[in-house]
Amino acid sequence: QVQLVESGGGLVQAGGSLRLSCAASGDTFSTYDMGWFRQAPGKEQEDFVAAISWSGGSTYYADFVKGRSTIFRDNAKNTLYPQMNSLKPDDTAVYYCAAKGRFQGGIYDDSLSYAYWGQGTQVTVSS
Repeated sequence: QVQLVESGGGLVQAGGSLRLSCAASGDTFSTYDMGWFRQAPGKEQEDFVAAISWSGGSTYYADFVKGRSTIFRDNAKNTLYPQMNSLKPDDTAVYYCAAKGRFQGGIYDDSLSYAYWGQGTQVTVSS
């Protein structure tokens, strides 16, 4: 299994940028597809934000962040780097990175497909 530790959240003004890191340990990072999700205040369900394949060769973005979000990984450093700019107040949420094994199956934008999750980091966007 793999453990994920996130950092980089906090209070950001509207129009600012979010640059998170998600450090992995415990298993070979390059064998995992990685996802980025968020949970808005009052919601029970995590929303898909972005994902990247185990090799970094494929990326996927939710429609609401397309064009202002980037996700990449440095497998040599065992770290995922989700980023988003032009933040809006409705981007306020707890953001999570998550991992699923290459051969685990599932759907890249489905939170239930990911077995391992970071602790989450609060991002608050002020107007």
